[in-house]
Formats: sequence, C-alpha cells, structure tokens
Amino acid sequence: MSIRFGTGGWRAVIGDEFTKANVQLLAAALAAQMQEERAAGRGVLIGYDRRFLSREAAHWAAEALAGAGVPCRVIERESPTPLVMFAMRYYDLPYGMAVTASHNPALYNGVKVFTEGGRDADETVTAGLEARIAAIEGSALPVVPYEQGLRDGRITVVDPMNAYIDSVIRAVNMDAIRSRGLRVALDPMYGVSKTALQTILITARCDVDVIHERRDALFGGRLPAPNSRTLTSLRNFVIEHGCDIGIATDGDADRLGVIDDQGEFLHPNKILVLLYDYLLRYKGWRGAAVRNLATTHLLDEIAKEFGEACYEVPVGFKHVSGKMLETGALIGGESSGGLTVRGHIQGKDGIYAAALLVEMMAVTGRSLSELYAGITARYGSFEMVERGYRFSPEEKARIHQLLMQEKQLPAFDRPVESVGYADGCKVRFAPGGWVLCRFSGTEPLLRIFCEMPTAAEAGQVADRMEEFLGLSGRSID
Repeated sequence: MSIRFGTGGWRAVIGDEFTKANVQLLAAALAAQMQEERAAGRGVLIGYDRRFLSREAAHWAAEALAGAGVPCRVIERESPTPLVMFAMRYYDLPYGMAVTASHNPALYNGVKVFTEGGRDADETVTAGLEARIAAIEGSALPVVPYEQGLRDGRITVVDPMNAYIDSVIRAVNMDAIRSRGLRVALDPMYGVSKTALQTILITARCDVDVIHERRDALFGGRLPAPNSRTLTSLRNFVIEHGCDIGIATDGDADRLGVIDDQGEFLHPNKILVLLYDYLLRYKGWRGAAVRNLATTHLLDEIAKEFGEACYEVPVGFKHVSGKMLETGALIGGESSGGLTVRGHIQGKDGIYAAALLVEMMAVTGRSLSELYAGITARYGSFEMVERGYRFSPEEKARIHQLLMQEKQLPAFDRPVESVGYADGCKVRFAPGGWVLCRFSGTEPLLRIFCEMPTAAEAGQVADRMEEFLGLSGRSID
C-alpha cells in the first residue's frame, strides 16, 4: 500500500506516491469511514496551500468525496492549515482535509486529515483509513467532475478567512499593540500566511514589511521551514531596518520562526517558554503545559513555579492537542515551532502565535531579548542542539536494533537518571539534561536532540551519541 500516515499526515514525493489516483483513494476511504459513522451527510471541508498541484489535488479529493455521496466545502483560495482547522469548527463539520506537505521540501505534497473540532486525526483514525485504503485499492472509484459538482451543489465554495482573522483579533490585546507602534518584518517563506497575518498586524497599527510574499512552488530554492539557516534574509532585514521583530511561518503557516530585535534567531523552544511565562505571569491565566519529548524542559520549571504540571507526550501534534483536551492545559507546543493556546483552535497556529508574541512585547514594554534574559536569570540556561542524518535502509535497521531492541547506549561522562523508549530513545541525566534519538515521522531522517545547561555540553553529548551510532560528521544541519 502506497499511503502511510506519519506524525503530520500523509506526505509523499509528487509523481511518485503523491498522485491523483492516491489522493482520490484517500478521499474515498474517508468517505467510507464517514458513511459507517453515519456522518457522511454533514460533509467535509477541504483547503489547500501554495505547493505544486495543491489546488488540483483539493479538486481531485472533492470529486471522489462527491462521487461517494459526501458533500464537500472547498476553500477556493490558498489557505493556512490553521484556517482549515478553525473553519471545521466554524461550519461544524466532522472531518476536514488540508492539501499540504507543511515544511517538507518542494518535491513533496500531502494531505492532513482533521476530525471533529478541527483536531489532527489520531492513530485510530489514520489506521482505520489505511485499512480502508488497502481494501479498496485497485477498485474503480465513482467520481463527480469538479465543475459538475459545483453546478449540482455537491461541491460548494466557502471563504472563512474573515471569520478566522476576526477570531484572532478578538483573542489578542489589540489596544495594547496599537499603543506601541511596533515595526514588524514578515516572511511567509512563499507560503500562505501573508493575508491573515498582515491584516491582523496592520489592524493593530503595526508598521509591516513583507518579504518572500509571491507564490513560488520551489520556495526560493530553500526548505519552507523557519530556522536559523533559512531566515538569513529576514535577519538581515530586521537589522537593516531596525525592526522590533521578524516573523516567519512555514509553508502552511502552522509553525513559527522569529528573529528578535538583536537579529538573533529565537529557537521555537524559547518562543514557547516566553509565551507560557507571559500567560501565567502577566495575564494571570492558569493551567498546565504540554510538550513533546523533544521540547525544552524549561517549561517544566516554569510550570513548577506556578504550581502547575507539565506533561510529556510523543512527537506529533495530535498527541499535544489530545493531552491538552484531556487535562485542560493552558499551552501546548513542540520544538519544531508549533504551538497552541487553550481557547483557540485545537492545533498548531503560527499566525495566532505571532500575534500573541507581538501582544506580549506591547503589554510588557520589553523586547524579546530582554524578556528571555529575564527568564534565564530566573531559571538558568537551557541550550539545545538538534541534528539530522540521512540513512540507508540497512542503517535504519541497524540503529533500530542497537537502540530499541538491544537497548545499548554509549558511555556518557555523566550519570544517567533514566532511559525511555516511548518514542525513540530518550536518556535523562542527573542532575539535569537529556538526549533523544528518534526517526522522523515526516521525513526520512534520524534526529538527535540534546538539551544541557550550555551549548558546548549539549554538543559534546550529541557528539557522543553520533559517534556511538556510526554517524560522525554526517549531520545535514
């Protein structure tokens, strides 16, 4: 079977596994699942980003769903994934789809599936879809041509953008932002955040400059993931023009990257920490934090100060949102740049997170660099090193055998407190610090994450793990 779901939906190389036939196969499987659940009559929402064939794939999916008797609402404009998740709740729909490969390279596309309330589909749902796909693969699928579906009402076009923008505006302190006159540089990375985020910031009387705003299916030749390597242009713009903040979003705008007022890249861990501290300390909100196991433990320290818990879950935002729903947590996020706050959508939203960061600067009257310096003064330094490695099938089997079955570890130069194998291999040290090795669920990569009090210590521990796995000098990061 060619369709397998990872931690962030189904992603595949265009023309290899990402084909019209497979997109319609996935849509037909979803229709069958909805019919069994007696939810088919309520319909499906479909959105798409700016990637090559995204709009066409949204139409292919709608044709298969309509052919199976499931009415479709299509957002007929390039849409951030958070907009699709918001619109599911807005229209009260049981399922939704976003055609996107998020931050993957340009040769990929894919589909994210959402369930009631705009949540990422969990493993139960995706496993059910995979089973249905296997059962119907090779069968002739009934389809309704897109234009015919529009004419007979089985497919309708919707535009929830204004409602989504209004929801973000209501959720942030616009008056505080208006009083500051902040200058913001925005980098959509040739993706889909410009309309929503620029509108929100201009409404708040920010001076907004935008770079990389046109559509480019090759993303300017770079990975559409906001990190220290891909945001050089944004960093230079912030420094040259004296901006208060530089904001970047990934290809489908569910993740966030930030350049601070000093021109420094603000790691997503720091963004999450800043916002959690702000919500507790300045807004007086209360609630736990949820992070995946590859995200900073500094969140735990902040939670502890305020008498709150911090929950650790496997990688994949569906685990974060699920735990937030279970516990009523205030904030949830991951070190790759995705986060959400209680009361907003139940998934990652780089647009809302960006607006909340700008509010934080306005309310506190302090720059990002000043705010984070205050946090390290209170809790100490937590520095993370992240590395990625490509591998052959033989190497993957060898590494999995070594770590997950034989449970072997290198000889570390510090005491090991505990070892966990819930999602990869995570080693915790005493009195603090940790290292994690896991295979990515969205890309063919092995990743090593290490957090220690200093970057030098984190690098040394990561080096030790890298050498033990036979990957020395092969990091692509």
